[in-house]
Amino acid sequence: WVFLWEKGYQETDSVVSSVITKVKGVTLTNTSTLGARLWDVADYVIPPQEENTVFVMTNVILTLNQRQGHCPELPDDKTECKAKNDCIPGYVSTHSNGIQTGECVPYNSSIKTCEVFAWCPVEDDYHIPKPAFLKEAENFTILVKNNIWYPKFNFSKRNILPTVNSTYLKNCIYDAQTDPFCPIFRLGKIVEAAGQDFQEMAVEGGVMALQINWDCNLDRAASHCVPKYSFRRLDNKDSAHTVSPGYNFRFAKYYQDSNGTESRTLAKAYGIRFDILVFGKAGKFDVIPTMINIGSGLALFGMATVLCDIVVLYCMKKRYYYREKKYKYVEDYEL
Repeated sequence: WVFLWEKGYQETDSVVSSVITKVKGVTLTNTSTLGARLWDVADYVIPPQEENTVFVMTNVILTLNQRQGHCPELPDDKTECKAKNDCIPGYVSTHSNGIQTGECVPYNSSIKTCEVFAWCPVEDDYHIPKPAFLKEAENFTILVKNNIWYPKFNFSKRNILPTVNSTYLKNCIYDAQTDPFCPIFRLGKIVEAAGQDFQEMAVEGGVMALQINWDCNLDRAASHCVPKYSFRRLDNKDSAHTVSPGYNFRFAKYYQDSNGTESRTLAKAYGIRFDILVFGKAGKFDVIPTMINIGSGLALFGMATVLCDIVVLYCMKKRYYYREKKYKYVEDYEL
């Protein structure tokens, strides 16, 4: 077990890794608010680069042409009003879009809410677009460039193997059966391999793990040290716990009009964050662990006789028979 299975004759080291990602893909949307619009990598990958992570926006709520001013707050239990006395000047809560002015103004033809000083019009995120705004994102691809190093053995390698040429790299898509070493992954396939539905996940977002495992036996040729990919969903998808699901955040793009008035477009972005997790352990023959494990094994053989005696003489049903065979009793003639 120690030598054949656990390779107790080897010195081991943990992997040191770096990851670079590159997403590709374009899609077209056509809505009454935005009209026909093309979305490319600069629009849906936010931010452009992160450490071992890439976020791809799959759904979005846009609030166009916001400017700082006075406008009605979104209606809820604390903001609806009937008269000026229902609103408190300077009041702000955790969920407020701005600071109340103390006025009660019409939100629509049937509801009045407290007026706020805020970026107007305020964002209305009660209704999430379904299906996802960028539902074609499942056809986007992500190139993962992973370099690994085992410092104890001064061994380095990358997941773009020496046998891969540029022609193959431009055309391949990872498949566990046909292309297990292709470093380009289709986003829909990653989610599918984790047992999830991409279109369902794209609506409210989530977190996926792309795991790369480098377990290498350096007593063999370096060509045998290759990456193994696996996928799983990291955020909790539990039908019994539906409060605050998915993954989303807000960002804004600012600009000024011809009059110098500052405006912005507010985006509440929903999407899938892909975390690239690299694991690995390498082993290589070394005299010291070999001698330590041999010595430990010999010591255990010495204990074997004692343990067998305990079992035979005290635990087995025929222990009295074995005791008679093991020990011989003699008379003390001096007595």
